[in-house]
Amino acid sequence: MPRTLIRLLISGLVLILFMIHSAGWLPLRLLETIENFTYDARILLTLPRTVDPRVVIIDIDEKSLAAEGQWQSWTRDKFAALVNNAFDRYGVAVMGFDFFFPEPDRRSGLDLLGRLAQQELADLPGFAQRIDGLRPQLDYDGIFAAALKGRPVVLGTFMKSVVGKDEPAEVGVLCQPIMDQTAVKQYSVDFIVPAGFGGNITALQDATPFCGYTDNPTTDSDGVYRRVPLVEKYQGALYPSLALAIVNLASGNKGVSLEFDPPEARGSLNLERVRVGNFVAPVDGFGAVYVPYRGPVYSFPYISATDVIRGTADAARLKGAIALVGATAAGLKDLRVTPVGGVYPGVEVHANIVSGFLDGRIKQKAPYYVGIETMTLLIIGFLLAWLFPKVSPLASAGVAAGLMAAGTGLGFALWQYAHFIMPMGVPIAYTLAVFLAQLLYGYFIESRKARDISKMFGEYVPPEVVAEMADKGGQISMEGETREMTVLFSDVRNFTSISEKLPAKELAQMMNAYLSKQTAVVQKHRGTIDKYIGDAIMAFWGAPLADEQHAINASRAALEMQHAVRELDADFEKRGWPRLNIGVGLNSGKMNVGNMGSEFRRAYTVMGDSVNLGARLEGLTKEYGVGVLVSEFTRVQAPSDWSFREVDVVRVKGKNEPVPIYEPMGPKDALDPAVRQDLARQRGAMKLYRSQKWDDAEQEFFTLKTGANPQPVYDIFLERILFLRENPPGKDWDGAFTFTHK
Repeated sequence: MPRTLIRLLISGLVLILFMIHSAGWLPLRLLETIENFTYDARILLTLPRTVDPRVVIIDIDEKSLAAEGQWQSWTRDKFAALVNNAFDRYGVAVMGFDFFFPEPDRRSGLDLLGRLAQQELADLPGFAQRIDGLRPQLDYDGIFAAALKGRPVVLGTFMKSVVGKDEPAEVGVLCQPIMDQTAVKQYSVDFIVPAGFGGNITALQDATPFCGYTDNPTTDSDGVYRRVPLVEKYQGALYPSLALAIVNLASGNKGVSLEFDPPEARGSLNLERVRVGNFVAPVDGFGAVYVPYRGPVYSFPYISATDVIRGTADAARLKGAIALVGATAAGLKDLRVTPVGGVYPGVEVHANIVSGFLDGRIKQKAPYYVGIETMTLLIIGFLLAWLFPKVSPLASAGVAAGLMAAGTGLGFALWQYAHFIMPMGVPIAYTLAVFLAQLLYGYFIESRKARDISKMFGEYVPPEVVAEMADKGGQISMEGETREMTVLFSDVRNFTSISEKLPAKELAQMMNAYLSKQTAVVQKHRGTIDKYIGDAIMAFWGAPLADEQHAINASRAALEMQHAVRELDADFEKRGWPRLNIGVGLNSGKMNVGNMGSEFRRAYTVMGDSVNLGARLEGLTKEYGVGVLVSEFTRVQAPSDWSFREVDVVRVKGKNEPVPIYEPMGPKDALDPAVRQDLARQRGAMKLYRSQKWDDAEQEFFTLKTGANPQPVYDIFLERILFLRENPPGKDWDGAFTFTHK
């Protein structure tokens, strides 16, 4: 299987695990924690850290309890005083309560006096009449309701996610929904649906038509308030959150609408915004907003509730403000865990949403967030799978780090300038996970394969070819097969006489130096060393890796081997060793290649007639006095810009078919013009020779011999012409010379 495909499969397997998480089928707490961490980091690093004077919190704090009595003793007339002063004395624009009133206020004593008038003091003259006169003054719920009537006040409610076994589903009453059942039926949005509610007593809710729930059913698994639903669906109708109801009143009670993109597609995937007059808030597919925190606690002005009740508050801070009534006193603290603080008043969460509505600072987490995350993971997985096989582990670490840095930078940029929540934590975790998986695979699997391949072929092929073989992995086989290849044989001239003149130790040193030099040349040109046969070298091209340029690579190696042996002369002379001369034979054709041998010893080698011909050509180099001979089969595979000297047409021992043989000269452009002229003249002389035009052929070869570049082959043909002139070969002669020895 191709290496890149395996890498893609690794990325794909990790992707499946991450997609199971992203789709919500099997949420992974670790990934949730990482994503939440990156979300919180974006908030903390981009907080405005300013105080918004438009939204004021009227706080039931320790000071208020000390002045007005403990919370249990706060009668509704105190809230009436608070509302009256807030609007009449201080001119607040809108008021919202971050709590609700599910039961009547029984602390006025009105019920007790009524019972006494009917029972124990029923006979007391004028007592019943006196109670009727006191009733309006002691009806604290009525007093509070009167204060609410006609004023832009939002009462808090509570939507129940679950209802206990012995618990009533509904307590108190709700206000009118912002969207009735008929209107909601036109949408197929996955609104949050509560199981019940805790509302206000009828007298209070009838006094103001506005209410908003204060609960948050979308708290994250770690208990942190990051988003809050603006609407919840109860019995088919939509009810607003406290913040949404307040913004609706602040905008002139223009109503709430949902916006989709495209408008005709009215499902969760297309839900984009909630609009209130001129104010809009981007929402997710559940209709929830991400809380646009301004900063830590006290990002809004706090005014003690008792100061409003007693009329001693700072009027300038309340004039025209949106006021939220909440509690921070010990024992009453409505505390939340948020990204900006672990002890954070719940009332300030609502204040942040209101402020974000007014500023347009609410970030958007698109309903197609999972799709964005999926595409991000796919792109990362493909890039890593494609790049990792091509670079080193250090470079792959750099690639992974670069992707994580780029994702982080893009995520922060979209957050800050486009108010868009981009997946960040999960892609970073995925990049790291894929990097580790690829690294482990590379270390334990590919490195092992590379070691195995290096063990098998390291002595025969150059390191870069070993690396390519490791890349191909399972495509490399040592089994026998037939391939189109080129084989090379080289041999040292007169090695027997040389070996007889040197001590064994020096002979070994000389041959080690010679074979090392020649092997480096073969491997430089992508050849595979087959074996050393004493002073001889056998090599081949085209296996174990296929090589379309096997013939020309072998030819280049053969010519360079001639130069390489001359580079040894100076060192050999210093050591007192003889100058070496070599002959090299090349042939191309079909060959059997593979791991061959016995059960005791095997070798990766080549066999076949084409191999034998290569060996015969090496032997013929001595006959023709040339350094390199190649067959016609090798020559035809060389590039057109290469030049060859035509040497002869021969029948070697063991073969009946004649084979043209050539001496490779190298690229034509590198040849001296005089040499090119001699090559052309020699080709003409060979044609005359094969046409049995002995006199003309003799004249041409003699001219070449007496020229500037005489070659031993010219003398060979001059001698043959003398013989053939006296012994004509006949009309059927094919011009080939038959060798009866190897």
